[in-house]
Amino acid sequence: MSYTIPLVAGGYYHIFNRGNNGENLFVEEANYHYFLDQYTKHVAPRVNTYAYCLLRNHFHLLIQIHENQEDFKNPVSKSFSNLFNAYARAFNQRYARHGSLFEKPFHRKPIKTQNQLIQTVYYIHANPVKHEFVDDIEDWPYSSYSIYSSDKKTKLSRKECMSWFDTRDGFMEYHRTMRLNQVDQALELDFE
Repeated sequence: MSYTIPLVAGGYYHIFNRGNNGENLFVEEANYHYFLDQYTKHVAPRVNTYAYCLLRNHFHLLIQIHENQEDFKNPVSKSFSNLFNAYARAFNQRYARHGSLFEKPFHRKPIKTQNQLIQTVYYIHANPVKHEFVDDIEDWPYSSYSIYSSDKKTKLSRKECMSWFDTRDGFMEYHRTMRLNQVDQALELDFE
């Protein structure tokens, strides 16, 4: 039996998961929007969200669990379960499929230092480049990167995330100059 890392109040986590057997989770634009809507409904009330990226067969999130979890009946992992179940039900119905859509359990890596936070933000935003979906980070429409490079209204914890890079210019410069392979090695991310 494998050990699942608990999601602890106040903790920062890189959350990621993929489609069962590498199956696509998103096959049309509406799927990406529906997933984010369900995330907003089920998970966002319990976490601060700093970064996300939705790719065809997997996704990445950087979150912090809210300190005050006593107000909720179930653990935050149940909120993720509700997200995955709601999304999978709609996906299965739309595409006439059945069975599990997501791998279980979903993956979570605790983030302990500010350097890891910064590297994880970049790693999440650079994932579409890593998988050769686009050449530039800003070209992938299903990530939080464009929200950070604009003044769009957002539910992301943008101000706190920007403070890790000192300024928006620092955020943009880090994303321009960092190399993905350095971040892969630093974070030891062997997910894909």
